Amino acid sequence: MSKISEKLQVQWLEVDAQHSGQRLDNYLLATLKGVPKSHIYRIVRTGEVRINKGRVRPNYRLCEGDVVRVPPIRTASREDYSHLPGFALEPRVIYEDDFLLVMDKPSGIPVHGGSGYSLGIIEDLRRSRSRQAYLELVHRLDRETSGCLLIAKSRSALLSLHASLRDHADKGIRRTYIALLQGSWKGAKQRRVDASLTKNVVRSGERMVVVAEDGRPSTSVFRLVRRLAHCALVEVDLHTGRTHQARVHAAHIGHPIAGDEKYGDRAFNKQCRQRGLSRLFLHASRLQFVHPGSNQAMLIETPLPEDLQDHVGKLRK
Repeated sequence: MSKISEKLQVQWLEVDAQHSGQRLDNYLLATLKGVPKSHIYRIVRTGEVRINKGRVRPNYRLCEGDVVRVPPIRTASREDYSHLPGFALEPRVIYEDDFLLVMDKPSGIPVHGGSGYSLGIIEDLRRSRSRQAYLELVHRLDRETSGCLLIAKSRSALLSLHASLRDHADKGIRRTYIALLQGSWKGAKQRRVDASLTKNVVRSGERMVVVAEDGRPSTSVFRLVRRLAHCALVEVDLHTGRTHQARVHAAHIGHPIAGDEKYGDRAFNKQCRQRGLSRLFLHASRLQFVHPGSNQAMLIETPLPEDLQDHVGKLRK
């Protein structure tokens, strides 16, 4: 993407080869970070966004050389996380090649701007790597979740990895998390949860993801790692990648994740805070996938952060 001219607040963006073939709505969502999706669809529908001076639909596939007119966009003042400890992201890159990079994401920092945050992982990387032609998130992690975050360095790599995300067979991306669950774990050490999920259900003014028969099929596998005092340390394999999947499935089986203010137990979370836990106890510990360039199997791991290790240590005493 290269900006070829700008008059007042109107932007004229020329589509480069990296973005050729991308849907217009997805292109705008990636370009206009922090702008609500509903607003983006409105400005396309009303013709304020134009391609080569003509009106198009949101699903229009961009071509190299297309010129996109973007109208003046006002966004509210948003919180900037660049001052926080751990926001120096380059030292957190744990693997990189010409196709992709994997970062050990710190807790407390969003993966992208929006929803009240002016800056996230991907914006900071683009800013610090201004000569890098392409950087896009392959998947997302919640702001409070730490661990392995996969980022594509070309559109072809992104499309290949997205196809792997949709593949639930041997070539699919396998994501494993470590979580601390409330309650004593009984029965089999491994438990498979098949519970369809639907999102944006409003409860008490808050948008939630809930288990629903008419939701999207979702599968998680919980494996006991260690029994602790009134808690269980587990690994969670996500066979699908729904929003808040591990958190909602854990609560669904009666073992909410420690520190989960949205789906967890208030009294249990208070006990965790008293022991020093100040975040959601969910860490993306392992990524397994087929490399989009070499077709080789990849395994990337990152250890449990010190604050979560310390909390486990307190529970073992």
